[in-house]
Amino acid sequence: MSAEQLKGVIARMNQWDETTPIYLQLRRMVLEQILQGAFSEGEAIPSVRQVAAEEKINPITVSKAYQMLVDENLVEKKRGIGMYVREGARALALAQEREHFLNEEWPKVLVRLKNLDIDTAELPGIGGTA
Repeated sequence: MSAEQLKGVIARMNQWDETTPIYLQLRRMVLEQILQGAFSEGEAIPSVRQVAAEEKINPITVSKAYQMLVDENLVEKKRGIGMYVREGARALALAQEREHFLNEEWPKVLVRLKNLDIDTAELPGIGGTA
């Protein structure tokens, strides 16, 4: 990843939601970058110090987010070198996110649709007009 690309990724991280812990938001942002291919498999992700300095957040916060990604087998620590996206990380992340969406988020959407008496045919991009 070039320095310009890195600045763009870090710049997008600068919009924190005060209702969710920053480490969870940071984890989500890195995960999204993996899913979108901004961080390729085998590629280094921004260092803890780099993100902490750019975002003006505690390095422990960044480390906590990165450790979650390590625990999920999406990134790996290379001692003395940095953190890298693991081979197969995109496919694994996609499978995990799909499962989460279908089991956790979609049922809530369906309930909301039912409560609002919305037929799926009315939804833009699915059955209705966009």
